[in-house]
Amino acid sequence: MARMSINEIVKAKISSGEYVHKDQHQGVTKERITNVLIKMNRESADIRDAVFALLDEGSSWFSAAPDGTKFCDGASTAHIGAHIAILQRGSDAKLDREGRDYWIKPLIEVGAIEPCYLPSKNDKELMAKGFKFYSGHIKAKSPNSSYRLAPSFVQILKSDNWEELLSDWFKQESVRRRLQLQALAAEEAKKLADNSHTKLIQASINHYVPAFLPEYEVLYVDDGDGDRVTQEQRDKLSSVGLSIELGDAMPDVLLFNGKLKALWVIEAVTSDGEVDSHKVTQMKNFAKRHGIMNIGFTTTYPTWKKLAERQTKTKANVAIDTFIWVLESGSTQLQVGSPL
Repeated sequence: MARMSINEIVKAKISSGEYVHKDQHQGVTKERITNVLIKMNRESADIRDAVFALLDEGSSWFSAAPDGTKFCDGASTAHIGAHIAILQRGSDAKLDREGRDYWIKPLIEVGAIEPCYLPSKNDKELMAKGFKFYSGHIKAKSPNSSYRLAPSFVQILKSDNWEELLSDWFKQESVRRRLQLQALAAEEAKKLADNSHTKLIQASINHYVPAFLPEYEVLYVDDGDGDRVTQEQRDKLSSVGLSIELGDAMPDVLLFNGKLKALWVIEAVTSDGEVDSHKVTQMKNFAKRHGIMNIGFTTTYPTWKKLAERQTKTKANVAIDTFIWVLESGSTQLQVGSPL
């Protein structure tokens, strides 16, 4: 039986009466949220509705969440998108999975929304400390990466004296301190989790690139679920005439060869995300937009076992004329071919 998408699950829950749209959550209306966001110069319909979703005290939409866990304790981008599109707006539209860039990130930047993470059964050290949401996006591209409102921001939204509270809360020093505390909490949690995807990305950069792409420099690395593109990376991309736009599906690693004026894409796979035909098309379009006709691709795996497991499951989804590299026997690479 095919696994239901989050949109299908939400529609079924609405039909059964389990999920019901409300005019307010925790006593907060959309009008109040709008007024607060206007004062913060962050107002948009999508941001307003994302905040409204993250106030929802209904049951968590994570199927494996502990009993009693609420939606507001932590919700994924997909959960928030479905809450907005289907539950709030009565639409069947699927909001862009990169929505965090324009309806979550603006509030992360000021500490109003916090990244968080619900451990999986494999996160043994975290689970031993308690099955709950931890600060930060501990594992890159994990479906358990989530968001929640900062308690201090919820207090502002709920207060009759919200304008005065917001004025104090929004001072530069207060923002810096909140972000610092969030970062410290996330770092502590990260130490307890196996971040194998990040490790494979770094191994691909440290071992694969010098061996097989020695004249390429690293422009961009996506090893987390926070900012998709840091300012440092934007500057580096800009220095070679590249820019990332909203909607660009960027890889784990993007490299550039100045002599050849060529790009190279690396996707590091520990759970999913191979260089498939869709990724090739997306990145060729990105290259063409910048006047670059030469682009190569490599999918990297930690072990042969993982490669076999993934390719058996996906029915060999790695694109033709791309390369495969396996960390545990890193002195060789494979090229994917097709029949003559």
